[in-house]
Amino acid sequence: MSFYKKGCLMVTAILLGFSLAGCGKKAGEGPAERAGKEVDKAMEKAGQAMDKAADTVKEAAKDATNKVEEVAKDAAGKVTAATKDK
Repeated sequence: MSFYKKGCLMVTAILLGFSLAGCGKKAGEGPAERAGKEVDKAMEKAGQAMDKAADTVKEAAKDATNKVEEVAKDAAGKVTAATKDK
């Protein structure tokens, strides 16, 4: 094997070694991964808060609807009573 071929083979082997070392699994997590996890937690909490708020609004709307129906029935009864007397 010529000197040139041996040199190319050595350089290729060294570059391959560096490439594989760079792909190795690192212990722990980096700042970007920690930040991503914090964003995920914040989004989950926000989603839960939105669900709770939606439930609260739904209950308030239901209560308001019931009160409006009661007032409407009462008003209809008063109108009916007032028109029967005349």
